[in-house]
This record gives sequence, structure tokens and C-alpha cells, in this order.
Amino acid sequence: MSREAHGGPWTALPRRLGAELRKENRTVASEIIHEIRAQIPEFSRPLSGQFGAAIQQGVEAALEEFADRVASARGSLEAARVPVYRALGRGELVEGRSLDALQAAYRLGARVAWRRYARVARRLALGTEAVALLAEAVFTHIDEIAAASVQAYADAAADAAGTTGRRRHGLLILLTTDSPDAQAVSRAAADADWPLPDTVAAAALGPLPHPGAGASGSGTTGYDGATPPASVRPTATGPPGAPRRHRLPEPVLADLEAASPCLVIPSPHLLLADPRLRRLLRDTAGVVGPAVPPLQAADSLRWARSLRDAAPAPAPGTPAPTDPSLARLLLLADPALVRLMASRRLGPLASLTAKQRDRVAATLLACLQTPHGTAPEIAARLGIHPQTARQRLHQVHHLFGDVLADPDARFEAEVALRSFLGDR
Repeated sequence: MSREAHGGPWTALPRRLGAELRKENRTVASEIIHEIRAQIPEFSRPLSGQFGAAIQQGVEAALEEFADRVASARGSLEAARVPVYRALGRGELVEGRSLDALQAAYRLGARVAWRRYARVARRLALGTEAVALLAEAVFTHIDEIAAASVQAYADAAADAAGTTGRRRHGLLILLTTDSPDAQAVSRAAADADWPLPDTVAAAALGPLPHPGAGASGSGTTGYDGATPPASVRPTATGPPGAPRRHRLPEPVLADLEAASPCLVIPSPHLLLADPRLRRLLRDTAGVVGPAVPPLQAADSLRWARSLRDAAPAPAPGTPAPTDPSLARLLLLADPALVRLMASRRLGPLASLTAKQRDRVAATLLACLQTPHGTAPEIAARLGIHPQTARQRLHQVHHLFGDVLADPDARFEAEVALRSFLGDR
């Protein structure tokens, strides 16, 4: 049976080597720490406080355990020391760093230790095979320690992301509540590590694509499987216990599991250009409300939902609207009033055929919206020949001469026409 089956290189090393290595450990520890501070910028600051204690303890524990493994032929890390290595991984997260610096420190420490241990091996006149096994043992040991630190870093990152996700979901709920308290919003944003922007826009979404629909090219659903970011923050947040995470720009607050899914998008003039966000809006027939100060996010969401409810179903693949018309929102505020205006000001349209109604209504709206209502202006606006515009304009004056002469009637007619023609 191979030596690996018995516990790796440890079983083939002479037991007496462990005691000799233990004699070297104190000076080896000092040399390793000196080299780490000299060669790795992230560790160049004074080793004081908890930071310094963790580094010192980690190096000493790793060296002591290595000597113990050689002396006892133990094939695995001692369970009592694993928390020391895990603490180093969590410490890197607390320091706001990736694991690159810690792993570089591990590699450097292994090289320094190997140089010193090789001298011990030569002094003891160990054979070539034993020296090779010693090198294998050194680097196996450091790989196992690094794996414990990496796992602790990942676990801590997941915990932090979950906490941040819950806080951001709470912030979304607060922002989309009518008349939120400004101080409460500021505190919640700070707790959620979410810088308050000057403006936000809320988006009303439909259901997410069914798993397997492939709308966004993912193997399960278009918004699953976000890669954990280096900063620990979630790519998007959802309600506590949500079963999935979704690929969205990191600052976007999202509740994708609710009965009425929604987003709060900070700095929409920038983030709405992000293809991940535009894809989600497209795939869910989402509608974005107007950009507003953060404390008016609830208004933006209410308007977005009104627009979404009133809009016809978009064609597949149609880009989601991201710049809503405020005039359109005004029309949606009181449909009955708009219908009353239409009955009062657009009565002559009732006597026309459907094709004539659309043509005359478009001409009347162009007449009201152009500076002077002349045939050339109307022709340019509607993309028709000026002579055709003159003929249509003559019909408009015949049917709506009294409306065109009254400022109030003109305003009401334009409001009614915008609704009739779909806010053109």
C-alpha cells in the first residue's frame, strides 16, 4: 500500500526529525514574520493589537504543528489548531482584503521554513528520498492550512452577505413606504452599506422567467447563481430566506420574490445602462418610474405600477421603458376625468370611421403641439406631404374650430388626445 494511504509523507519521515525541527521553530517564526512584513505590502504595518497577535499565533501554530506531525506521523491537521488558521481567513475579510495577500504570505512562509528545515536534514545526514519527502510535507502542510483559511473567509463572506442582504431588504421596504422618516432612512442605509444617492427610480416587475426558460442564458433561471463579489456585498437583495440570488448591479435594491416584484435603482441615469438590469426589465416586462429623491421612492414605485398596469403587453424582446412621461402619469391619475374631457372636447370624432378618427386625432394633436399649427409644421411632425397636411388641417378646423379658439378647450383637448392616442 502507498505511503499516501497511510497518511502522506509523514509516515516515511524519521520520527527524530520532529524534535530537531521543533528546536528551530522560534527563530524560524521570527524569520518568516520578518520576510512577510518586508515582501508583502499588506502586512508591512506594525504587528500590534489583534492583527499582530493573529499573525504571530498563526505562524507559531503552523510551525509547531508541522513538527508534531513529523514526530507523530499524523496525516491531518489537529482539530484544536484549525480555529487559528480559520481566524486568519476571517481576519482578512475584516481587514477588507481579498485572500491574495494571505496566500502569498503562506507561500513565502513555506519557502522560508523549507530552507531552514533543509539545513536540519543535511545536518542529520538524511538521504535524498527523506529530503524530498520533507519538502512534500512542508508544502502539503501549508496547502491544508491555506484551505482552512480560505473556507473560513468564504463562510464569513456568506454570513456578511446574508446580513447585508437582510438589511438592504429592510431598507427597500422602508424606502417604498409612504412618507418614510429621513433619519430612519439614513440610519438604515448606513447599516446596509448603501450610500444614499441624490436620486432613485423604482421599477415594477412582472414574474421572473420560469426556470429553464433561458431568457438570459443561465442554466436554471436567467437570474440565478451570482458570483460572490470580493467586497462581500450581495449582487442584489431579496427577502430573508429567499431561495435564490440574482445577477444585478451591486447597488440595486431588489425584492424579486414578492407578489409584486420591484427594484429601487440608485443613480438611475447611470445604472439603467447596465445590460444585466436592462435584461431583467425586458424579461419581466418591467417599467421604471420617474427619478426622484430617495424619500420619494414610494411615489416612483406607485407611478411605475400605474404605468405597467395601463400599458399594453409588450412584444417579446421589446426594450423596457426607462424614461416615463410625467404627462402620461398625470393622465393615469384620474381616467374618469380624462374620459369626461374627451366627451366634451372630442365629440366630433364620434361621427368618423375608425381610420378617419385616428387620422384627424393625430392631426389635431399635431396642430395643438406645434408652435403655430401651420401646415408645414404639421407635415414635418407627422411625416406627410404639406399638401396632405393642408387638407387634413382644413378638416380639423371644420370639426374643431371652437376648440382651437379657446385656450382652456385646447388644453383639455390635448389631454384627451394624449390618452386617446397613447401619449404620443
